[in-house]
Amino acid sequence: MKILLLLGFVAVALAEVDFWSPESADLVTIDIDVDLHVPAAHTDMVYTILQQSGMETGVLIEDLQAQMEEQLDNRTPDPRVHSYTKYNSWDKIQAWISSISSSNPDLISRQVIGNTYEGRPMNVLKIGKKSSSTKPSIFMDCGIHAREWISTAFCQWFVKEALSTYGSDSEMTGLLNQMDVYVLPVFNIDGYDFTHNSNRMWRKTRSRMSSSSCIGADPNRNWNAGWCTTGASSNPCSDTFCGSSPESEIEVKNVADFIRRNKSSIKAYLTIHSYSQLLLFPYSYTFELAEHHSELMTVAEGASKALRSLHGTQYTSGPGAATIYPAAGGSDDWAYDLGVKYSYTFELRDTGRYGFLLPESQIKPTCEETMLAVKYITSHVQKNLY
Repeated sequence: MKILLLLGFVAVALAEVDFWSPESADLVTIDIDVDLHVPAAHTDMVYTILQQSGMETGVLIEDLQAQMEEQLDNRTPDPRVHSYTKYNSWDKIQAWISSISSSNPDLISRQVIGNTYEGRPMNVLKIGKKSSSTKPSIFMDCGIHAREWISTAFCQWFVKEALSTYGSDSEMTGLLNQMDVYVLPVFNIDGYDFTHNSNRMWRKTRSRMSSSSCIGADPNRNWNAGWCTTGASSNPCSDTFCGSSPESEIEVKNVADFIRRNKSSIKAYLTIHSYSQLLLFPYSYTFELAEHHSELMTVAEGASKALRSLHGTQYTSGPGAATIYPAAGGSDDWAYDLGVKYSYTFELRDTGRYGFLLPESQIKPTCEETMLAVKYITSHVQKNLY
């Protein structure tokens, strides 16, 4: 449901719903749209409360289960070929990582930066022309939040495009000659696997604490950037649980350690999420403007314009706190404070019609337009190394 909030929210309804946008009841403010997933058993009660409160309501997805089934387009892909227009399971992505990293050793390699809580290897792909010296680099991750499947599809698409257009596309060739791009295809592997096999709407990691029966933390509230001060929860059962301490989630620690080790070479950090059609940059944990605000805004607006040029998809750009809501412990703020100047968060399609259940038919156009924005940013970074 999408609701124009003109009044404060009614507390009794909160326990019955799954917040899609924003991500928790704490982030709801006056005059914003809110997307809620309401279990069928509680629909009448929640709907009545909202109507009595004078809020504008509308149904976007009538039957979530039916939409989940419709999200997949029922094509049977060739098992011998990796499909870039399907939402691939973790097993398929893992096999793809192995095969693609050995397909072109002059241009791509992989390294394991650690294991997840459940023991799955976290592979980072390094794409770029081999060099005897350390090249400046860009780090990109997808799938911090498990249910954001279009995000993980984009990282696979990016790798495919980088390898297939190197040598023919002058922009990509120049980028990979001068810089390396590190790609983490799936950040929250345990959660992603869980969304394919158990609960499609799962968001968090799958870690456990002895002090709570609730599972997981929000890996994008777990970074040491204003940690747990705003827009995050200290309740382990919340979808925005910030974890027991900064980097308590092993996946976050593995990535943070990798970026810290390569801090001198990493010039840009891109993290891909869904949904809302936004291109955000620091800060989210404070309303203070970043030191490089004006340049970051100019680049974001240029990237959004490039994206829009293909299919007309409208993106909004700006600092996280002011553009959507304050939220502490995010990876882009952490990377920026570490010294990675060009730090951006993409929120891909759509704006709520399908939400996290974006149909597979939209993977190709979404990835094509996002490539234009990413290439706009990387081109700027290339020309403005620091």
